[in-house]
Amino acid sequence: MIYSLRGKVIRKEPGLAVVECGGVGYACLVSQRTLSALPEVGKDCFVYTCMSVREDAVDLCAFADENELACFRMLLSVSGVGLKVALGILSSLTPERFAVCVASGDDKSLRKCGGVGPKLASRIILELKDKLARTGVASAEAAGAAAASSGAGNLSEAVSALEVLGYSRADAASVLAGADPGASVEDLIKQGLKKLASRL
Repeated sequence: MIYSLRGKVIRKEPGLAVVECGGVGYACLVSQRTLSALPEVGKDCFVYTCMSVREDAVDLCAFADENELACFRMLLSVSGVGLKVALGILSSLTPERFAVCVASGDDKSLRKCGGVGPKLASRIILELKDKLARTGVASAEAAGAAAASSGAGNLSEAVSALEVLGYSRADAASVLAGADPGASVEDLIKQGLKKLASRL
């Protein structure tokens, strides 16, 4: 499994970036967001990767950051979501915005992404919320602390969105404890991600 690439960008075009490492050019499928984040051709870059192996193809996808990679992997776990649709969603929505859509049940924003119809949008929300319900529930004590620290609507939504991005409910609630409940959900998520990253 190729986890990441560090090398020189030798080609950029919609949906594709080629990164040369040690004389080998890796053709990577990318979202528009990652393509925009990459430096110009000839400059060095670093990307996280995910390899998809199917019967008829082996594809390498690249991402500007770990949050986008986490969202991509979660999207692929949803029945009916392939590489093209997942990258299309991440081209339209930031990882933070995607997390908000799932946490709040906002299928309208998902339907604006290429290749996502009403049924698939509903399935993405349903399956990822169900996944959180199965895997994101900590101990009763931690869940209680999370609920207490995220009583306001935006804080509660931000905690759920951080769960969508792969963090435990207890960790998400702890980094948002004391945050301004009047801040927007996306601002709260960004604050939470910054604090979570500083713990690593």
